[in-house]
Formats: sequence, structure tokens, C-alpha cells
Amino acid sequence: MASQSTLRFGAQTDEMTSLLRIVNMVRTGEATTRPEIGRVTGLGRGVVTQRVDHAIDLGYLEDGDFSPSSGGRAPRSLRFRGDRGIIIVCALGALHIHVGIAALTGDILDQSHRAWDISRGPAETLEAATAMIDEVLARSPETPVWGIAVGVPGPVDFATGRPVAPPIMPGWNGFDVRRWFEQRYEAPVWVDNDVNLLAFGEQARRRDESPDLIYCKVGSGIGAGLISQRRIHRGANGAAGDIGHVRVRDADALCRCGKVGCLEAVAGGWALVRDAELAIAEGATGMLAQSGPDNPVTPERISRAAEDGDALAITLIQRSARDVGESIAALVNMFNPGVIVIGGAVSAAGELFLAEVRQRVYELSLPLATRDLSIVQSVDDVREPLRGGAEMVREQLFDVTFPRWFADGRPTVAAIRANG
Repeated sequence: MASQSTLRFGAQTDEMTSLLRIVNMVRTGEATTRPEIGRVTGLGRGVVTQRVDHAIDLGYLEDGDFSPSSGGRAPRSLRFRGDRGIIIVCALGALHIHVGIAALTGDILDQSHRAWDISRGPAETLEAATAMIDEVLARSPETPVWGIAVGVPGPVDFATGRPVAPPIMPGWNGFDVRRWFEQRYEAPVWVDNDVNLLAFGEQARRRDESPDLIYCKVGSGIGAGLISQRRIHRGANGAAGDIGHVRVRDADALCRCGKVGCLEAVAGGWALVRDAELAIAEGATGMLAQSGPDNPVTPERISRAAEDGDALAITLIQRSARDVGESIAALVNMFNPGVIVIGGAVSAAGELFLAEVRQRVYELSLPLATRDLSIVQSVDDVREPLRGGAEMVREQLFDVTFPRWFADGRPTVAAIRANG
């Protein structure tokens, strides 16, 4: 027979589990009134009332307006207290820093952006980023920081928050990015590849379209974020989706990673700039050739010139799209997504780029894998990395670590890291 202490522990565990579930149901909109919670969970009216009152006392929920009546007294809706904390997002790119703060609901409240070369190293870069964050925080009411997302343009060991041999980030290998932010803001930090942040944002935007999604970024570099059953797939060591360093058939260009023939070295933005400058030096003419110190060739300029009909730019964009499409086709056969979202500076050429990608994917993928597949362009919004970072932190706080800190009323570094 079970002991009294075992029974009490079991009852406390059941109560905690149902509390967590109720808070998350209200937070996600699955159930927003007490009667709805009872119907979804199967809990009795008295138990639901007790759990909801407890969640209100802890500060997670509050009563809202009355909902429409279906007969009898109208039930009062419940709201998640998304104003109790904020999320900081720091999205580092190869040539920029983008920071912002978001409510616990994921809504972006404020942001700041500046040009920056990440090859200047971790100390200088993170000092610049935290100075930008402090400026944004100073413009907002004092609200506790509940979590921080940091995106970097390179491979990341998600468990430790350290970049691993990032090709375009000299001096960053093994740097403890997570500790840098945790010490400064005394809040839990998660560090991820920048493409994964974009995948999180697209998954939230397209939640009702497909649970399986690939976000492919074709900018200065190339990478992919993989969403499987609405969860990010990072792989065993965080390297999943790194298609930029897949070998391209018959290619011999030297990549920034030190290998030869990588997709990024023939189809990435920096490779297109290299090839455009070479063609211009050899006598190519047209809009793109009208470059100089004040108007350098960039991936963005190549995309715009292609849209405007420049022959050299069109050739570069179409060649990039064909190579990218071939690598994506391999992902389609292995991963079978419902949606592929293409983003980044090179893909900004729009349908010119997308049409070539679609053609290669449908040529090289199995019919069953492409039967319900849609290939679309990402939303052209500079806030997308911020939204994606906020979604990543929300997942970590409320879906992964919630039981560790729920009873404390807010997350702490100690509670989050105590069990992983």
C-alpha cells in the first residue's frame, strides 16, 4: 500500500501538472474561460476554479471581459499576464546587429538596428550589442527580463550556448555567449543559429499551414532551419540544416570554411559578389557594372539589378537558385516538409529566384514528397529575427522549462540551469 507521503506527493504533482496546463491553455488560446477549461481537461468545476484562482494568485492569469453567452450567465474570459516580463532578442548577422524587446505574448515592443561586421570579434561585438539593448531598455518601463535570445550566423552548440568553428566569425569558436548575457542581465539565455530564429518566426506565422517547415536563408551565407511537428530540429550537436557546406557537384571554389565546392562558395551572396566583380573586371556592362567605392556590389544590389533586368545579375541569380534548389531537393526527399520558405538578400530577387528553385526541387524530388509542398518567399520584414527569437524563448520558458520555475513566479538562471 502506498504511504501517505507518496499519496500527498502524487496529489501535489497532479495539481502542478494541471496548473501548468491551464496556464498554457489560456496563454495559447486553447481555452480562455473556466467552462472551456473544464471541457478540455475533464476537470470538475470546483477543481478548475481552485486551479484558476491559484494561477491568478501566482500572477500568471487575470480575469478579462465577459465572453458571449451560450445560454445562462456569460462566463468571464481569462487572460495570460503577458506584461509581467519581457524577452530580449539580439540577432547578430554577418554585417549587422539587430536587437529588440518583446512581451511574453511574443509582440515586439521596441527595437534597434545598426550595421556591424561580426568579424570584429566577440568582445567588441557583444559590447556594441549590449549597449544597444540598454538603450532600448531605457526607453521602456522597468519590467523584469524573463529570457534572452541570441542568434549568431554560424553553428551553435545549443546546450552550452557556444559557437562551434563558425566560418565567418573569427575569434568566436567556443566563446561563452550565454554567460556574457546572463551575467549582465541576470536572466536565462538561449543561443541559436540565426536561421533557426527565422524558422521559429515563420512557424508561428504559418502555424495552421503545416507542422513541417523548412526555412532556407540565402544571404551572404546559406543555411536552413528545420521545423518538425512544430518543433525545431537541431540534431545531435546543433548542426542540422547546415546546407551551405554541402558539396556541389563539379564545383571547385574555395569556401570560407576551408573546404572546396561548398554550396555557399558557389551560390551564397559573398560568392555572387566575387563572381560579379570578376565579370565586371573582365568587361561586363550594365546596371550592376556601374559600381565604385560609393556604390559597391552587394547581394542586395545584385537582387535589385536582377529584378530590373540586368543581364549579369539575372545570370548570377538564376545560377544560384539552381544550385540552391538542388540542395533543397535533397532535403525535401529526406525531410518531406509541407512548406519551404525562402529568405535572405539573394532570394529578394523574388519570383526570378523562386521559379528556378521550384523547378529544380520538382525535377529532383520524389512525387510523393512534393505532392502537397508549397515553396514561398519569406515576408520582407526586418523584425522577423526578433519575432523568431521571442518565439524560441517562449518555447523554452513555457514548453520546456516551465515546471522548474513555475512555483517561483518567474524564471531564474539557477532554476533553468539546475536540471539542464
